[in-house]
Amino acid sequence: MGVVAHWRATGRSTITAHRANRRSGSSQRERCCALVRKRTCSSVCAATVGFLLFLGVCLLHLPDPLTLEPVVSEENRAVTLLIWTYPFGRYRKIPDCFALYQIGGCTLTDDWRAYPEADAVIIHHREVATGSADLPPEPRPRAQKWIWLNYESPSHTSSLWRFEDVFNLTMTYRTDSDIFLPYGYLVPNEHRTRGLQNRFAHPLHTPPRSHRPRPRLLAWVISNWSESHARVAFYHQLRRYIQVDVFGRAGRPLPEDSGGGSVVRLLGRYQFYLALENSQHTDYITEKLWNAVRAGAVPVVLGPSRQNYERFLPPEAFIHVDDFPTARELARYLLMLRRNPARLRRHLDWRGSYSVHQPTFWAEHYCTACRAVRRTRGRTDVVRDLRRWFHS
Repeated sequence: MGVVAHWRATGRSTITAHRANRRSGSSQRERCCALVRKRTCSSVCAATVGFLLFLGVCLLHLPDPLTLEPVVSEENRAVTLLIWTYPFGRYRKIPDCFALYQIGGCTLTDDWRAYPEADAVIIHHREVATGSADLPPEPRPRAQKWIWLNYESPSHTSSLWRFEDVFNLTMTYRTDSDIFLPYGYLVPNEHRTRGLQNRFAHPLHTPPRSHRPRPRLLAWVISNWSESHARVAFYHQLRRYIQVDVFGRAGRPLPEDSGGGSVVRLLGRYQFYLALENSQHTDYITEKLWNAVRAGAVPVVLGPSRQNYERFLPPEAFIHVDDFPTARELARYLLMLRRNPARLRRHLDWRGSYSVHQPTFWAEHYCTACRAVRRTRGRTDVVRDLRRWFHS
C-alpha cells in the first residue's frame, strides 16, 4: 500500500507509518533503497516482457504513420466525417489526412449541412454535456455512426447517463476504446522508417556517461490547483523534504509561452519531474508524463497504478509515488539518485531503444477516427453502459 492510497482516501496532508515492521534498526535510507531493490529484482523482468507485449498489440491499433502501413485512397471506400463541435469551442483548421498521415479516402467537414450524407459524426462530450451544443437531430441517416470523443478523466466528465445507447463508437485515451489514441506512446526504434515516420516520433537519447548532471533537481508544472486533489496533498508533504520548483498558475510563470514546447525546454534543465494527474483513473496518463519523457527528465508519477503505467513504459522509466510508504522516503530516494549518477542511469538507459510520439490535438484524432469509420463500414453497433464502462 503506497502513500497515495492514504491521500486519496482522506485528502489530508498527513502521512502515517504503515506497519510496525517497517520500524527496524536500519536507517530510513537503507530501507528506501532495499525497497526499490527488492521491487526491481522481483518484477522488472516480468514487467518488461509485459510492456513489450502490450506495446506490440497497441501498435497494431495506432494511426498509420506509426504502424508503417500507409492507406491508399480508394474512391469507392471514401467516407465523410462531420465534426459536430470543436472541442472547448476552439476552432482548428481542418487537416488534410492524406498529406499529414497518409490516411486516404477521408473527407472532413464542419458544415452541418453535410449531416444527411455524412458517414459518421464525431461529437466532443463537453459541449453536448454542458448544453452549449445539442446532439445531431434524430432520426439519424441510415448506417451513420456517432463517435463519442472525450479526453477528460471520469472525474471531470459529467452527465454520462444522458448518453446511454446514443453512440456507436468511443474514442478516448483508454486502451479498450473502439478508437484508441493515447496522449502519447513509445515507438521501438526498429519500427521507425525514413521520411514520414521521422516527422512525428521524437528520438529519445540516453545521456553519455560523461554527461554533466542537470543543474536543477525537481519541477512541477500545474495550471489547475485544487486543495481537494490528491496531487496537491502529495506536494504539500513532499516539499517538506525536498525543493520543488513550481511553475504555472500556482507558481512561477512558464518561460515564453505555455505550450508543450516551452514545458519540454524547461524540463530539459531538471533531473526529475512531478507528472501528477488531477485524478486517478484507468489509462488516464496525460501529456504530463510524455513531456517529461521527451525532455529526458525522470517522471515521478501519481495517477493509475504502477501496473497500468507499465503497459505504456518500461518499469524503470518512471518512479511511482506508490513505491514508497511516505513522501519522506521518496524524497530521500530522489536525493540519493542525484548523488549517485550510476543509480540514476538505471532510469535512463532504456531511452536509446525508443522514440516518443505525442498525437496532435485534434487533427490526428479526426483522421484516426475517419480511418476507423472506413474500417468499420456497414457496422452500427450501439455503445451500451457508457458510464459504467468509462468509470471502470
